[in-house]
Amino acid sequence: MTLALLHTSPAHIPVFDALRDAGHPGLALRHLVREDLLTRAGESGPEAVSGEIRDLLAGAVADGARAVLCTCSTIGAVAESESAGLGVPVLRVDRPMVAAAATQGRVAVLAAITGTLAPTLALLAEEAGDRRIDVRTVVVDGAWARFEAGDREGYLDLVAAAADAVTDSDVIVLAQASMADAVTRTVTRIPVLSSPRSGLAAAAAASR
Repeated sequence: MTLALLHTSPAHIPVFDALRDAGHPGLALRHLVREDLLTRAGESGPEAVSGEIRDLLAGAVADGARAVLCTCSTIGAVAESESAGLGVPVLRVDRPMVAAAATQGRVAVLAAITGTLAPTLALLAEEAGDRRIDVRTVVVDGAWARFEAGDREGYLDLVAAAADAVTDSDVIVLAQASMADAVTRTVTRIPVLSSPRSGLAAAAAASR
């Protein structure tokens, strides 16, 4: 089984390799890293990079990928839309997480960059269907600058502090996969959801 992962940061590679080793032995991962896709999607919208995403995914399938997992929430919907044309499952990492959050009445969505919010909120509305949920969004001030500077510890600390500041929600969603390790730094009693573990599990099942 080979699963291709489309990343917009190389920081995701060791995270998903560790999750694979812990829970999915025998699953071969092929990592595709294109940091520029996130930059241009943020400037011009995710559809602006749809053609490049299509070509990347087609190349991965031609090389033997049985499924593809997009680990970037900003471009996840564009990647997912290519599934029918490619003939293999293309999954976005945040869908299982958001599906779980959509069962709650009050949801706080934390993101480090504004561009992640619209795709995440659209997915939340899709998963909620006719259910009415109250959604609050928080852009963690200064977090993305820390991430881009390579200050992972400072980045996670800011995300954790922002999660701990939430008081009026039933669940907290960490909209970006890079935020996942902030879960272990929080002290809030509100459940905090992250996407890598559940997203990889869904993709591993799809690749079988």
